[in-house]
Amino acid sequence: MLQLYFKCSFFTLCALRVNFVLFVFKKKYSMKKYLSLLTIIGIMYSGYGCNQESSSETLKADVIIYGGTSAAVTTAVQVVRMGRSVIIVSPDKHLGGMSSSGLGFTDTGNKEVIGGLAREFYQLVYQHYEKPESWKWQLRSEYGNRGQGSPAIDGEKRTMWIFEPHVAEAAFEKMIADNKITVYRDEWLDRESGVIKKNGKIISIRTLSGKTYKGKVFIDATYEGDLMAASGVSYHIGREANSVYGETWNGVQKGVFHHGHYFRSNISPYKIPDDPSSGLLPRISSETPGENGSGDNKIQAYCYRLCLTQHPENKVPITRPEGYDSTQYELFARIMATGWNEFFEKYDAIPNVKTDVNNHGPFSTDNIGMNYDYPEASYERRKEILKEHITYQKGFLYFASTDPRLPEWLRTEMSSWGYSKDEFTDNGYWPYNIYVREARRMLGEYVMTENDVLIKRPVPDPVGMGSYTLDSHNIQRYVTPEGFVQNEGDIGVGAPKPYQISMGSLIPKKEECSNLLVPVCVSCSHIAYGSIRMEPVFMILGQSAGTIAALAIDKNKNIHDLTYPEISEKLLTDGQILNY
Repeated sequence: MLQLYFKCSFFTLCALRVNFVLFVFKKKYSMKKYLSLLTIIGIMYSGYGCNQESSSETLKADVIIYGGTSAAVTTAVQVVRMGRSVIIVSPDKHLGGMSSSGLGFTDTGNKEVIGGLAREFYQLVYQHYEKPESWKWQLRSEYGNRGQGSPAIDGEKRTMWIFEPHVAEAAFEKMIADNKITVYRDEWLDRESGVIKKNGKIISIRTLSGKTYKGKVFIDATYEGDLMAASGVSYHIGREANSVYGETWNGVQKGVFHHGHYFRSNISPYKIPDDPSSGLLPRISSETPGENGSGDNKIQAYCYRLCLTQHPENKVPITRPEGYDSTQYELFARIMATGWNEFFEKYDAIPNVKTDVNNHGPFSTDNIGMNYDYPEASYERRKEILKEHITYQKGFLYFASTDPRLPEWLRTEMSSWGYSKDEFTDNGYWPYNIYVREARRMLGEYVMTENDVLIKRPVPDPVGMGSYTLDSHNIQRYVTPEGFVQNEGDIGVGAPKPYQISMGSLIPKKEECSNLLVPVCVSCSHIAYGSIRMEPVFMILGQSAGTIAALAIDKNKNIHDLTYPEISEKLLTDGQILNY
């Protein structure tokens, strides 16, 4: 009980003063009265001394990781296994990023190049689903074994690539617990003045709560690149022109339709069809999209990857959201009137009668054009953007299940779905994270481009591999010269084989910062990031970043001064795949 009264130095000082007063006046107080007096003094000064000390807390570790993504976890695990101390400073309360926020139908590409801690994560998922009690809402035999291009369950290698969000989160938490990693959650970087640098190195970072974190090496494992930006490291937002890096698929791509996310019929973009004077329907830009191959500051659309279910005992009904406006979906009604019938094409099955719902079609869960300012936006503005995305996406589901303008088959089918009651239980059954498909991208020691992904040039000093398609979702919705609505930016170009990812893409330019690694917002072009940005790759690059950080500390070198052979030797020893 007495610990309550001596939590901070100021309160302790108050207690000593009370003792002095009692001594001077030789009053005989009972313990009850004594504690009561201390409580009164504590209340008087609780907003002064104690909070001040709490807000100036300093925490130290060899490596400080900012972010709560899957890459943050694998980076931390690798650092600890190499004998160094680490702290994860996570703005998120729930670890794992998109892997635990609905993206359970994993974008794997070629699974043979997923090794190390990334594969260890998928093996933990496999172990979970080996338990009969894990199949609560369906029999394992009923689930089947469908994954992206290959089976979801690989019994021979004891890996499982498709999973429920809470299972992924539990796997990440097991990795954290097993390696005794310290995590501070709901800690947000002070982006204005929270990064202290000296002689080109980060000395410490401070969060909005007032905590300071000191380390020898720092890792930005966020999707947004907030620590990287606040550290004065160069970066890019948007699409580079094709001419910048000698690419084909990077800049504006009008008339290029790779995924089917385009308007296949001529649909009027105006409130009164074919009447420009009536104004544009919502979510259609009045701007010209730019010339093909040109660059811009626009980014591909975001969405939440929803975990829905049809199981009656685990289903939460889809209801009308606050702020619902049916006019926002008029364009979708016009699409359905043409006979389009692929609405449920990307309701991908995950275990226990659930789905990972992704965008599909010309008007879907992607909120095209509504996220351009997100990467640089303040925390307050980002909250507004997220709220708008949530209202849009919840409203879209409600519209699809209720609006009389839509075909009966769609409304009936959509009404059979609901949110999964046992997912995101502390967040209204809604995913924790929006799918930030891209935000900032570092301009580091080496810039990965489509020429690396398409194996058109050798990659120096590889620290991991990727294999997924060059994949960009739509970036804008515009009016064609003929007066119809169309989408632009949807690209899907397959890599001929797995490709290497350069160490230089994780490292800033030496003159900008010599002790920061960036395994998520890596140095690459927009279209190269379309392949690199997959969750298994982030886990791979996280492990590599952790390896570089620990080696730099062990050898008392800057990260730029390590030799590639000493890095690659350790990576290979720990199961990373560097060559295919």
